[in-house]
Amino acid sequence: MFGLFKSNPKKKLQQDYERKLQAAMEASRNGDMRANATLTEEAEALLAEIKRIEANQ
Repeated sequence: MFGLFKSNPKKKLQQDYERKLQAAMEASRNGDMRANATLTEEAEALLAEIKRIEANQ
């Protein structure tokens, strides 16, 4: 019952991950490969964190 209002960190990380991938794709389309690489690297870090959380559950 008390877990009803508890935030889900995995869900927030997943949303952030998807936003980073979207931004990376848009940067790539605009020709900004440096921003694409940076955003992709950040997205991969988020994915690693998501996998770490899944492994602990």
